[in-house]
Amino acid sequence: MRSVAVVGTGLIGTSIALALRGRGITPYLLDENPEAAHTAADLGAGVVGVPRTPVDLAVLAVPPQHVATSLHQQQVRGLAHDFTDVSSVKVRPQAEAAELGCDLARFVGGHPMAGREQSGPLAAQADLFRGRPWVLTPAESAGERVVGRATELAELCGARPVVMEPSQHDRAVALVSHTPHLVASLLAARLLHGDESHLQLAGQGLRDATRIAAGDADLWTDILSSNAAAVAEVLTELALELDAAVDALRELAEAPSAHGPTGRAHLNDALARGVRGRGLIQGRTSGGLSLSGVAAGT
Repeated sequence: MRSVAVVGTGLIGTSIALALRGRGITPYLLDENPEAAHTAADLGAGVVGVPRTPVDLAVLAVPPQHVATSLHQQQVRGLAHDFTDVSSVKVRPQAEAAELGCDLARFVGGHPMAGREQSGPLAAQADLFRGRPWVLTPAESAGERVVGRATELAELCGARPVVMEPSQHDRAVALVSHTPHLVASLLAARLLHGDESHLQLAGQGLRDATRIAAGDADLWTDILSSNAAAVAEVLTELALELDAAVDALRELAEAPSAHGPTGRAHLNDALARGVRGRGLIQGRTSGGLSLSGVAAGT
């Protein structure tokens, strides 16, 4: 792979372009917002404009709802021989691309599992993907060449390619990314009802729990909408546990002596299971729990 075009110069697209520049490849940068593309170019991410001949690989760094239309437009234009994307939802964009008549033999879905809560090209980092998983979701019709190029892209960016089924990917990110972001946002929104005297007591724990809520609201609406069924499933299970915790707390508040043992036991069990769950990801380097940065770009 000697030539690349990056369509969309937000956080993720620009970070990919910067990583490729560090490996000797100068990407062509395209964006509906010319200012964003020129900002990325000023950072050294590549050159603005459409290549005169098709590049080896085009990276569609656009939100999930625009992946299919972008793929169709760029294939009709003849931008590249092969295509991949970096959006955080895979099933729906691929289905929409098929409906539009896109050539899926030259397309591999991709999703780098890394990012920041900031958005835009100025937040980009060349080492953003170093050591992180980069999920690839090739369709059965995907050719060997495009799979190889998408894999090479991930490796050039310092990431670890991981192949998954599109539906498996979407269920996974619903658990480790999309639902956590929504929960963090709901928790952060409760702060709008706090008095200043309450907010001044906020410590690092609250900041850690709500950090990813700083992600772009419009983009996250797109992401959650595109993976709605999988997120709803996880959130439904969480809601049941929240209801049980509320019941235990109300019982303790109303009649601590009568319900104390049962209520305390339930709360202790919930907290203990949280400790065990946290232990499953403690020390992992995938960054999979926080896709706010990924979402900020895609």
